[in-house]
Amino acid sequence: MGERPVVTPSAGITPVQQMLASGTGALLTSVFALAADSASWSGVIRPSKWKCFLYCNGLMDHIYVCQYGASCTSWYKTPTHFSGTLDAFVKITRNEGVRSLWSGLPPTLVMAVPATVIYFTCYDQLRDLLRYGMGFQGNYIPLVAGGLARLGAVSVISPLELVRTKMQSRKLTYSELRVCIRSSVAQDGWLSLWRGWGSTVLRDVPFSALYWFNYELVKAQLCDQYNVSQATFSISFTAGAISGAVAAIVTLPFDVVKTRRQIQLGEMETLGVPVKNHTSTWHIMRGIWAESGYRGLFAGFLPRVIKVAPACAVMISTYEFGKIFFQKMNLDREQQAC
Repeated sequence: MGERPVVTPSAGITPVQQMLASGTGALLTSVFALAADSASWSGVIRPSKWKCFLYCNGLMDHIYVCQYGASCTSWYKTPTHFSGTLDAFVKITRNEGVRSLWSGLPPTLVMAVPATVIYFTCYDQLRDLLRYGMGFQGNYIPLVAGGLARLGAVSVISPLELVRTKMQSRKLTYSELRVCIRSSVAQDGWLSLWRGWGSTVLRDVPFSALYWFNYELVKAQLCDQYNVSQATFSISFTAGAISGAVAAIVTLPFDVVKTRRQIQLGEMETLGVPVKNHTSTWHIMRGIWAESGYRGLFAGFLPRVIKVAPACAVMISTYEFGKIFFQKMNLDREQQAC
């Protein structure tokens, strides 16, 4: 049975417009995710000195660092009892103000926006190159394009992870941050800027490959079901949520390893302890297996799915909407020029 041809919104728009659409999506997803995460975290997390905690929704990481128990966000320090996420949302807003829900947004955007812009734009460009430029056909194209796009984005953005961690753990000014990074490079070499790259790749590349593979399939099926040639906002939203949930489940063990590593890095930076050479990802996985079995590798299964699915849905639907907007704008310009 042949696959129903679905018009891709990337046709007729420029890479710059793709970047604008993905950047807007990243900004909206960051704002949405941080507000929701502040409420969901506070319902289950209790303050602990010199500790940090991490959240990943499949598109971007959010890390919170508590330095000597003093520089935490207000809702993190407040010993308020919450009965659930909704109760936490209401109490945080009432007691600390609406702005407290977006604590840590600037450092998050340092990585989230450029990483997402590179990732989504490269995916569309690679997919179209493989399909139309090189003549390849088949459902594997989104899988290959998604994996390669995420690999490139991770490699380019990885040094910013060190910048983001230092910004949040030591509260450095930009001039102090520059000196600190130079010192780190002088001591450990340029490769120190890509510390943790391997575990990030093992988590994000399979996630992205599975995500785009499933997204394109689900989107095509929904378009066929509703007899439309171009995905609507609701179709993109639904396909993004389903695809994000599936990818989150399959890649959860790698997320557990990456989370453990990033938290350790944040705590070392907070305490001013020199960062030691990391053990391999497989060594960490074996340790988790020996300590907790398969349950340890799939810890946080439900919370991860609950966080990843809506974040992916918001991001992809916003991105697709932005591309359709630019496509129509370009078409109108062409018609006016004729």
